[in-house]
Amino acid sequence: MTANKKPPVLVVLQMSGAYDALNTFIPYSDPLYMDYRPMLKVEPEQVLAVNDEVGFHPAMAPLKALYDQGKVAVLQGIGYPNPIRSHFRSMDIWHTAEPAKMVTDGWLGRAIRDLDPNKENILTAVNFGRGLPRALAAPGVSVASVGNLETYGVLTGIQGEALEIFARTYSPAIGSGAVNDYLSQTGLDALKGADILTSAPQMYSSTQEYNRDLFAQWLKNIAQVHLADFGTRILYTGVNPGTFDTHANQNITFPKLWNDVTSAVSTFYHDLKEHHANEEVVILMFTEFGRRVKENGSGTDHGSGGVAFVIGDAVKGGLYGEYPSLKPEKLDEGDLQWNNDFRSTYATLLEQWMGLDSKAILRGSFEQFDFIKG
Repeated sequence: MTANKKPPVLVVLQMSGAYDALNTFIPYSDPLYMDYRPMLKVEPEQVLAVNDEVGFHPAMAPLKALYDQGKVAVLQGIGYPNPIRSHFRSMDIWHTAEPAKMVTDGWLGRAIRDLDPNKENILTAVNFGRGLPRALAAPGVSVASVGNLETYGVLTGIQGEALEIFARTYSPAIGSGAVNDYLSQTGLDALKGADILTSAPQMYSSTQEYNRDLFAQWLKNIAQVHLADFGTRILYTGVNPGTFDTHANQNITFPKLWNDVTSAVSTFYHDLKEHHANEEVVILMFTEFGRRVKENGSGTDHGSGGVAFVIGDAVKGGLYGEYPSLKPEKLDEGDLQWNNDFRSTYATLLEQWMGLDSKAILRGSFEQFDFIKG
């Protein structure tokens, strides 16, 4: 728990498409890395090293700067049991915290219910982007979901977009009855919440300049909502679906993507700092799975074993988990072998940051890290 008077806030950033862990956080001193990546390798002198073995991709300089200030925890080898290399199913596992079965509610939806059991605040959670992430969905839980605060109009967008997309996406998996029950219970509250949010930009001023890309603008919206003091505890956004799915032209797209993303995260952090709100927020940045160790010539295909990041003033920066071995016999069918259950990260954030009972939310007990300061 934070020592601040204001309650702690969690910002979740979803990097859809599955970014290439091996070229995101690079084992640059391992000769096998060079062997596996003749075209896509990053030369050792270009890596933003954190020690003699690993370092950030050179396009991630804004995140490396925060790491150097002790504000970034790097979660190595993160994944889940019996990896599945399907975007939809893998993201669904991250959203529900249930690797073995299909369930109807998301891990953050369950957390929202615990944060606001009496439904006193329809803005306990806010999502920015197209559609409603399943992570935020739970029966009786309302989540405002909007595209952009600057252009959002009264009672538009959600009914025709986020809720409709939610219904279309999840009806085949969990049945139209369950989806309709969810929508009928929460739809109107979500619409009301989204209308209240339109006042946030008018209350906001900052010297920080966000880039014009959509992800950066959504992070700006998150800053606006947090600084408006609506009592929002969970804020969610991410890049558009499939953005990091670099099967081809990875050398061209990958550096630009990480530069855009990490620049936006850095701007967001400094925006909070400018408003003396940097101690109130912790950020989780994740993707659905890693990619194959061996390149395909111009890109990388679906794999397993990834890397995630937790960022903020309340974070004890450093490396957590072990970097998976690149030895052929240690790979999982040609992929990095995960060794760090993603639910340990969730449990740490829920218990040590949000002050919630992770066992009830995750439906199990998981070992926790110590990346949140005491």
